[in-house]
This record gives sequence, C-alpha cells and structure tokens, in this order.
Amino acid sequence: MSPTLASAPGSCCFSGVKHIGTPVGRVEDLGGIPTYISDPPAATQKVILFLADVWSPLFVNNKLVQDYFASCGYVVLGPDYFFGDSAPNHDGPDRQEWIDNSRKPAIDAFPAWLDAVKGKYGRENTKYCAVGYCFGASFVMDLCSDGSVVAGALAHPAFLDEDHFEKLDRPLLLSCAEEDHTFPLASRRRAEDIMVARKSTYHFQVFSGVKHGFAVRCDPAIDTQRWAKEESARGIVGWFDRFTV
Repeated sequence: MSPTLASAPGSCCFSGVKHIGTPVGRVEDLGGIPTYISDPPAATQKVILFLADVWSPLFVNNKLVQDYFASCGYVVLGPDYFFGDSAPNHDGPDRQEWIDNSRKPAIDAFPAWLDAVKGKYGRENTKYCAVGYCFGASFVMDLCSDGSVVAGALAHPAFLDEDHFEKLDRPLLLSCAEEDHTFPLASRRRAEDIMVARKSTYHFQVFSGVKHGFAVRCDPAIDTQRWAKEESARGIVGWFDRFTV
C-alpha cells in the first residue's frame, strides 16, 4: 500500500465560519448528481470542476468561491457527491463513520457525472481545470493523472498517498496551511520531493497563521485569515489562466 501523505478529514473539517453573500448560481442535475453551476459574464470554453470539501458545493461559502471563479471567466461546476447529506448533518459522534461511508458512493457516482459534463460542455477547444478542497483532492489527482484536465489545484487536501503524486501528469498548484493536521509539513515536503524527482510542473502556496479549511471556512473578520482565503482563490485562478490560454 502506498504511504499516506494526506489523511482523512478530521474534527476541524466540521467547523468554521459561515460567510455572508448572495450566490448567483443555480442547481441542476448532471449525470445523476445535483450540481452547482455558476456561469461567467461571457461565453467561454474554460471549465472549472469544483470538487468540494465535506460541506458540499451547496454550502454558501463554497457557492461564493465558485461564483468568484466564474466571475473570472470560467464555467464552474460543483457536483454534490454527498447527495444532500453533507457535514452540517453530522455534528456528532457519527462523523467518522459518515466520512467513511460517503466516500465510495461519491467515487462511484463521479464517472457518470464527468461523462455528463463532457457531453454538455465539451467542445473541440474546451479546456477543463479541477480544484479540490479537502475531501475533493483525490478526485483532482485522478483527473490530473488520466489527462482529463489541463491543470489542477488543491487546497488543504485529504485522502492522498504517494501514488497520487507518482502518477501526476498535469500542472498542480497546492494551496496549503502552515498548520494542517491532514497534510502536515513532512507530507508536504515528501510530495514536493516526488514532484521534483519526476520534474512535474507545480507550485506551492503556504500560508502562515491559518489552519486546515482556511480557503473556504476562515473567519473573514480576521485580516490574516481573510487575506489567505482570498489570495488562495486568486492564485488558483492565476494558475488556471496559465494553462487555458
């Protein structure tokens, strides 16, 4: 078995600050999965697949991040692979059991969703990118190993092992917290060692003063946290812009 680099979500994945804002996207069924869809100001063939944390893409914080990506010129698609049963429903001792039981249905449902996305949005010049937060990170790594996307990005990832990095075949940005129980410093450095040895195209953002979850559930009243969250999102857009021209 490949050594683990990013472990399963933990207790801090169930906490955070709910953000204020009015989402502008909509929810539609794609391939059997309810999907948050946020459209850009003008027609485009650039698509971001938004693979959410345990709060799902339908949580307001995640909707607002998806809307930001869309405002930067991307069609953004966020599959709710929890099928409405996300973290807010599990604020108790069943958390770990719920995480364990949620993963297989999400993985099983994803291929049909991806096929539906390609059927609806795929054109000759369509370029797909994928960003994964916590729970969603492994989906991004799989997409970056099979040629489905032109670039990927992770923020405070979970469920990763060395094989994910050994198989990496697309540019990857990693947006990381200085303090992260799922992806600690030793794991981050090991991931970098693998990418260096394989001559991968990669970039790290590492933010001090924040913890796992900062990129979606930070406290915006705290300047350091708000800046890190916003800079993470800006960095991801800039990264994707490099590979979708």
